[in-house]
Amino acid sequence: MSRCDRNRWVSGLAIGAIVGAAFGVSPLCAETLESALVQAYQNNPTLNSQRASLRATDEGVPQALSGYRPKVTVTASGGEQSLSQAAKTSGIVPGTALSYLTQSGYNAPYGAGATVTQTIFNGFQTANKTRQAEATVLAARATLRVTEQTVLLSAVTAYMNLLRDTAILDLQRRNVEVLQEQLRQTRDRFNVGEVTRTDVAQSESSLASGRSQVLLAESNYNASVAIYRQVVGSNPGKLAPGTPVDRFSPHSLPEAVSVASASHPSVVTAEYNIDVAQQQVKVAEGALAPTLSVTGNVQQNFMSASSLNIYQSYSASVLGQLSVPLYQGGAEYSLVRQAKETLGQKRIDMDTARDSARQLAVQSWGQLEAGKANIEATTSQVQAAEIALNGVREEARVGQRTTFDVLTAQQTLVNARVALVTAQHDRVVASYTLLAAVGRLTAEMLGLRVPIYDAKVHYEQVRDSWAGIRTPDGR
Repeated sequence: MSRCDRNRWVSGLAIGAIVGAAFGVSPLCAETLESALVQAYQNNPTLNSQRASLRATDEGVPQALSGYRPKVTVTASGGEQSLSQAAKTSGIVPGTALSYLTQSGYNAPYGAGATVTQTIFNGFQTANKTRQAEATVLAARATLRVTEQTVLLSAVTAYMNLLRDTAILDLQRRNVEVLQEQLRQTRDRFNVGEVTRTDVAQSESSLASGRSQVLLAESNYNASVAIYRQVVGSNPGKLAPGTPVDRFSPHSLPEAVSVASASHPSVVTAEYNIDVAQQQVKVAEGALAPTLSVTGNVQQNFMSASSLNIYQSYSASVLGQLSVPLYQGGAEYSLVRQAKETLGQKRIDMDTARDSARQLAVQSWGQLEAGKANIEATTSQVQAAEIALNGVREEARVGQRTTFDVLTAQQTLVNARVALVTAQHDRVVASYTLLAAVGRLTAEMLGLRVPIYDAKVHYEQVRDSWAGIRTPDGR
């Protein structure tokens, strides 16, 4: 069996002296946190869905630009008809008899024509709609960054949760092995009269409790595997230790708050939403302005549909039309007021987004600092618990300690080791959380070895498109 196969069950979490070399994973056979982030960046359905949503939003710009372009319509008609006409032929002069000339028959009229309409002025609605669509695209790009950060942070959390739960499961299994050996020794001592039946019962109770903890750890492990599969998009292999990313984070709390308030993607989204609302006010006001358009029409008909005597007709025209709205029921004025209220709401949302970014930055900074201190505390706790357990065992051999004292010390050590594993998990996750809080948790910032999705590519592909229904790939 290869070394990679022998280490398949290993968590890879760096707990050093706690579980010894058994937790070492060869970097040649282990999956890394970076590779998990790469898979999540490429395969996560939530992120891919948001990218598709952004590509759909890009189409709003060519739709707005279409207001600058002419509209061309071609018509054609043809068929057969039966026509009957009666015309006055006399009776026009007073005193003469009134008579009619009736004409009836069949003909097959057909014709074709074309109409071109070009808007010259519409209260700058087209220009404002274009700027609004562009601001909507920029807001959608910032929203994509929010989704990217959320997915990457979820992938980090899923990866570290699986590492933690694998390590805890191994610790609990090892604890059961120790308790089984403790029970065996207690029974042997009971058989020779060194301990009482109470000591045996205490050992049996501790073993049962340890087995219960193994079952709980297995349940948590299986749940973490399922979440990992959901977020990353593949089944987990052998996981290498995760490391913090403090090198990408601000060096002080004031700097973190400043960066988060200025560049967090949720704040950027709120800023562009204000631009969208401002343009909507201008679009609504443009509906109150005059509209000027030019229409050109060409029509060629054969066999008139209205007369049996007309064989061919041709018409061509170029007409300008000016429309000045005076009063249209008041709906346009209501839309202007509504757009202004929406603009006020978006400005309030901007303040809310900035306050949330500040709060999240402060909270994440505090969690990271607490995580660093917690590792030192739990490391000392583990070392002290190991010394205490060794001392209690030696004292128990000479009758100065009871079996219950040994079992208590053993459980204290296991709890300390679990606490250290959890603290190391929290330390790594907190570093990524702070990076997300300041808006820097991106594939580019992390230097992931993956083609970066460039939202501008699809935008440039469709922005000036005049025709076509094929969707570009956006890559």
